[in-house]
Amino acid sequence: MTQGARILVVDDEPQIRHSLQVNLERSGYAVETVETGEEALSSFGNRRPDVVIVDLIMPGIGGAEVVRRVREASTVPIIVLSAIGEEPRKVEALELGADDYITKPFGMDELLARIRSLLRRAAGAHGPQPVFTAGDLCVNFDRREVTLHQKPVKLTPTEYDLLKYLIEHAGKVLTHRMLLQAVWGEAYADQAQYLRVFIGQLRKKLEPHPTRPRFILTDPGVGYRFSVEGEDQPVT
Repeated sequence: MTQGARILVVDDEPQIRHSLQVNLERSGYAVETVETGEEALSSFGNRRPDVVIVDLIMPGIGGAEVVRRVREASTVPIIVLSAIGEEPRKVEALELGADDYITKPFGMDELLARIRSLLRRAAGAHGPQPVFTAGDLCVNFDRREVTLHQKPVKLTPTEYDLLKYLIEHAGKVLTHRMLLQAVWGEAYADQAQYLRVFIGQLRKKLEPHPTRPRFILTDPGVGYRFSVEGEDQPVT
């Protein structure tokens, strides 16, 4: 499924670009590397890659701005690859639309595993499912389409997978760890900031009043549950 996928690598370090190109091509991907944000945006517009891997700190247009502009135009999976490991910067990148954040130095096997996971999500690797409705929210699992008030809602692959998992277990409280392991994988079991960011993004897109969610409810200190009843709950 993932063989031959096009990957755009954006990094101003020649050694990193060379290493990623060699290893990704060896794994069967078609790779283009650029060293600036300007080149990244131009290449993205012309070639439409299947995955974007971007550093944060670059001359000119920085990686965060690249993430923001790419996400405005597409739901393509985006991986931030950066030496900056502080949680606020991770949260910022995720809020701008990145699907994953890997801190340098990194292991190539880990990066490849995350690329494969994101490509599977983007391709809709799950089998056909019935159409789910809750009030004015409709999710067609077969087509991976979400509508609210009969208008399409644009979700990233990760946002969609999180929503799908919540709906599949509607009415049940899902712990932070359960959601992280199910959507991101075992390695993310303790990455609570990922979950907070993506729950917040889903609420902004699906809830009429995100501060009083009707669908994605919080069980304080435990996790979240999806309500098909549409009950209001203040965010705590």
